[in-house]
Amino acid sequence: MQKIRVLPDILASQVAAGEVVERPASVIKELVENSLDAGAQEIRVDVDRGGVALMRVIDDGCGMSREDALLSLERHATSKLRSVGDLAAISTLGFRGEAVPSIASVSRFRMITRERDAISGTEIVIEGGTMRSVREAGCAPGTTIEVKSLFYNMPARLKFLRAESTEAAHIEHQMRLHALAAPNVRFRLRRDDREVFDLPSCAHALDRLRQLLGTELARDLVEIPLTQIDRIAVFGYLLPPTHARKGRRHQCVFLNGRPVEDAGIARSLADGFRGALADGFYPAAWVWLKVPPTHVDVNVHPAKREVRFHRPHEIREVMLEAVARGLRPEQPQPSPTPQKASNLTDHSVPMWSVPAQRLVAPPRDISLPTLEQAEKPCAALQPQVTPSPQFRFVGMLHQRFALLEGADELVIFDPKAAHERIIYEEMVAASAAHSSSQRLLVPILLELEPRDYELILRHRLSLQECGMEIDAFGGNTLQINALPTVLELENPREFVAALLDELLHSSSANARFGIDRFAKIYAKRVASLIHVREVEIEPLLLALFSCELPYCAADGRPTLTAMSMAEIQRRFGLNKN
Repeated sequence: MQKIRVLPDILASQVAAGEVVERPASVIKELVENSLDAGAQEIRVDVDRGGVALMRVIDDGCGMSREDALLSLERHATSKLRSVGDLAAISTLGFRGEAVPSIASVSRFRMITRERDAISGTEIVIEGGTMRSVREAGCAPGTTIEVKSLFYNMPARLKFLRAESTEAAHIEHQMRLHALAAPNVRFRLRRDDREVFDLPSCAHALDRLRQLLGTELARDLVEIPLTQIDRIAVFGYLLPPTHARKGRRHQCVFLNGRPVEDAGIARSLADGFRGALADGFYPAAWVWLKVPPTHVDVNVHPAKREVRFHRPHEIREVMLEAVARGLRPEQPQPSPTPQKASNLTDHSVPMWSVPAQRLVAPPRDISLPTLEQAEKPCAALQPQVTPSPQFRFVGMLHQRFALLEGADELVIFDPKAAHERIIYEEMVAASAAHSSSQRLLVPILLELEPRDYELILRHRLSLQECGMEIDAFGGNTLQINALPTVLELENPREFVAALLDELLHSSSANARFGIDRFAKIYAKRVASLIHVREVEIEPLLLALFSCELPYCAADGRPTLTAMSMAEIQRRFGLNKN
């Protein structure tokens, strides 16, 4: 039986690196946090080949003496903690004391640092956790850290890294988070000798948001006014419900200057809209939260992404109050309709639903096959095979569902799901015949978040097969040059955003984005915008039953559902005579 042994220091550091260093973006996160804690007013990051070949972080912070520089490379060495009591009130970003030695143990590491009052600095070179040299060096005040050949001595970890473009996108996303968390600091990012952005220091977080979002989205921002309850304060900005997305990638929360992820805060943001968001959608928001360090535990996650609040109900209370105050006044949106504006306070109706005028009409018969006949082969589904009426139109339910009377059943018909099925099959049929596209007179420019931009480019060829031509325009901006001929879109930007959501939240982000998925997204999006009218029920049913699969929408939801008279009588406690 093998005996217990104490791990060598290098091996222990590599084990710790497995928790701290997940990918190149983790290295950037730890080093930038150390620079911010050192009081840096300017931080520059250089990245080559997605960070695997080189990551360089340069700051103008306080720097370190020779002794402190050597100590920073020892495990569990930190300047942020002095006693056990300090763990209950952490106010700095980096505090664990494992990041730098862990990074040095899985890379070729070089540190150059100098205090402001020192005549010369110190250069330390480490390879795979082994010290190679320590010498004096001439350098500017501050600290420069170079990390080369990440995971060169751990090939098992290296092979799990993604493509260089993907890793670079994660680094850019991390840098944007820190730039938002510390708007008073200048951030510069260079990727493969090309400048990605140079963000000067700002006096206010709104200015930094405008730098990153662009003028188009910045115009739609709604301010969350400063709200304080006891010692908890929150302020921020959010976008109207029309910009809501399926995931929380467009939500940024900064707790005491630290980017964090918290499901409770995300739920509070969504609850603050009170019915203005569809199920599964989350608002785009940027929130700065101030909480006493003693009321939050930031030591619950190895990468310090998640936190635990001592009184989460207080956080929820202040978040709900802040969002409600932000949405209460009239939003500065371009000429909203009275109905949409009133929905900010009317929580019973979603913002995008405009109730149609109620139509009063006598019941009428519709010549359609019965549910049993519809299950036969497609040829039997044509309406002309059943000239006698089988369904009798009864009326509309909340202007959303149609009620039909069958021979011995009550049928509930979903017109929007029917539209999805019809549009989907028409689009697939048109693509099978020809996947032509129509070029736009004026290409559409769409600026995306770095990770979303890289993901769309990865599926560019598949989208081109569907008739949608997309090219890189520069930075994180896409240029849409052509759309499928079968599409009639008034706002292609919203359509591309829906495509992006489907890519990001599909079961497999690497799944091929072919015409089938393309048609499903388009059909669902168009059907959601259609207002159901009573006079259209009959022709819609006729068109539906000419489809190959009339009883389900493109995503599998039913178009009709039936309740037999026997079931109805059973529920009312009646005996069938």
